[in-house]
Amino acid sequence: MTDTPNETEADMSGVPADAVRGKPKPEVSEIGGRKLKPATLMMGHGYDPMLSEGSLKPPIFLTSTFVFPDAASGKRHFEGVTGKRPGGAEGLVYSRFNGPNQEILEDRLAVWEEAEDALAFSSGMSAIATLFLSMVKPGDTIVHSGPLYAATETLIARILGRFGVHWLDFPAGATREEIDAVLSKAASGNVALIYLESPANPTNALVDVEAVAASRDAIFKNGTKPPIAIDNTFLGPLWHQPLKHGADLVVYSLTKYAGGHSDLVAGGVLGSKEHINTIRSMRNTIGTITDPNTAWMLLRSLETLELRMSRAGENAAKVCEFLAAHDKVDRVGYLGFLERGTDARQADIYHRHCTGAGSTFSLYLKGGEAEAFRFLDSLKIAKLAVSLGGTETLASHPAGMTHLSVPDARKQALGITDNLVRISIGVEDADDLIADFEQALAAV
Repeated sequence: MTDTPNETEADMSGVPADAVRGKPKPEVSEIGGRKLKPATLMMGHGYDPMLSEGSLKPPIFLTSTFVFPDAASGKRHFEGVTGKRPGGAEGLVYSRFNGPNQEILEDRLAVWEEAEDALAFSSGMSAIATLFLSMVKPGDTIVHSGPLYAATETLIARILGRFGVHWLDFPAGATREEIDAVLSKAASGNVALIYLESPANPTNALVDVEAVAASRDAIFKNGTKPPIAIDNTFLGPLWHQPLKHGADLVVYSLTKYAGGHSDLVAGGVLGSKEHINTIRSMRNTIGTITDPNTAWMLLRSLETLELRMSRAGENAAKVCEFLAAHDKVDRVGYLGFLERGTDARQADIYHRHCTGAGSTFSLYLKGGEAEAFRFLDSLKIAKLAVSLGGTETLASHPAGMTHLSVPDARKQALGITDNLVRISIGVEDADDLIADFEQALAAV
């Protein structure tokens, strides 16, 4: 980016070039003592049009490398990269490390959860894999909640397991006592990371992040405390902000609500500068950063994140009311219904942690796989596809699709049954969606 005046334009207008383009303006984060909300900051935070020829929106910086102003600057940069000089690297050098679009995106991602720093990745799984690789070594243990997204479980058990990394888990809805028992057992070795997913995919079971943090602090009070990382894709950042409840790192598939238009794949990690710098070093080495075009698309999407998530959440509440009353539905795993059910533990976690019920839920039909398939095959508006958090409504069959690789015994233990359909509600008209689900249920 440059603020070099355009001499030709200045000569033609008869006005000094800096007056034509303007000078860089200071960042505005509050007005009259009022702290600006994330929805407002998404329109300009981290970007000054005056440094890009006055362009209202950030250009896409399609470059593999960046020019140093002089040789001394190049040396100073690499002194920071190699650790020969304290303080780390400054500026831009190569797009495997970072670029203007990615830096603006990372600044704006951090705003939503008031995180110290953030990193953008080429996919949600590349974010998770880079996190794991930066935190664990052979012989270490990862303690995690269950269930997790199937690819995450595969990464922990089958891939990291080949390199001598161990794991222990506890159910997503575990009590403090149950969490204590697992962490105490794991503490006999070196626990490198506590990894959570809440709500769990695809059961929607909530993890008590506060209880996990309290257990971690009590059991590891005399040694190094393992960081707590959590996949916040289902509810974040609008309906759940885990950093406020004891998590150290928050993981996102930015493909979902943050991207929100089912046209990109990306991931993110937010947290303290100390932890983010550790992960950044690994990302720089293995090159899992997102590309500038995808970062630019995410910047576009973040401007409407609150609007899209709010509309989808409102739609989900209406749709779930209809589904819960239908005679072909066994039950609906929708967080908004927790206060009506018998699970006081989950209701308590919901009220302490969440500000909304989200728009992705579990639908348990009466019957099994045959009934679930007939329902899915009869949908006309909702699309039969994996993923979630897009503008369109999606439906899938976890047991036969996303979690097919999970052993049958574990699927049963985690409640991933053949009659389970996962639904992600979009921003269509709610009554149209209800009509679609009604005719699909008639075919069951």
